[in-house]
Amino acid sequence: MSFDADLIACAKLVEKGDPDRFAATMAAPVELRKVLFPIYAFNVEVSRAPWVTKEAIIAEMRLQWWTDALEEIASGGLVRRHEVVTSLAHVLDATAARELQKVVQARLWDVYRDPFEDQAAFSKYIEDTAASLLLAASQAVRGTMPHALTDLGYATGLAQFLRAVPELERQGRRPLVDGRPEAVRDLAKGGFDRLVKSRQARSEVVTETRPITLAAWQAGPILKQAKSDPRRVADGTLGTSEAAKKLRLVWQAAVGRW
Repeated sequence: MSFDADLIACAKLVEKGDPDRFAATMAAPVELRKVLFPIYAFNVEVSRAPWVTKEAIIAEMRLQWWTDALEEIASGGLVRRHEVVTSLAHVLDATAARELQKVVQARLWDVYRDPFEDQAAFSKYIEDTAASLLLAASQAVRGTMPHALTDLGYATGLAQFLRAVPELERQGRRPLVDGRPEAVRDLAKGGFDRLVKSRQARSEVVTETRPITLAAWQAGPILKQAKSDPRRVADGTLGTSEAAKKLRLVWQAAVGRW
């Protein structure tokens, strides 16, 4: 499969809507980009669906559209024509398509202003919105979904979520189950522990799928910052310089570690 108009459109969606994942994907081999760009373009579309309207029913309908599109792919029947859906249909099997349905279902939380019921619900949201992307990509490439990617995806998703906390609060959401500094520190520590756990199980991720882990290139530094000084979450100051980010991505792409 070449980079046709649909794949190029997916790449442009990711470049505009998720520049960090775009950079990580561009550091991956070309053949793997053909899998990652559709999955990440799907994520861009689904993640913004709850925010483009104030009408909850319309947001739910937008998310249901994606659930139905993925079901068409999973069932192997006729698939609706759409630049992202068509590209996904070329790379996903039924297992990967249904893994991505978890992403859509989790995004229902973004439609409303209700807090998470408990820490377990929060953790499931993070796994379903971040780890499922890595798992679906691995399934598409190799037909396996190693648990190491679940831990890595959680750490990556948590780092991204913590950076988004100030904006979510400005939007009237209650993003954290417990926003006290000591609770945020524990949350970040738990995320970093899962990152370490994923590193210890690195052998589960074969060479062919190792570039999928490039999406985690910023997780370690951000989680370290949050557990060292949890006030940076509320202040919105998590993150590193552009130069440091680029160096870390180059290093990770070169050595195949995270």
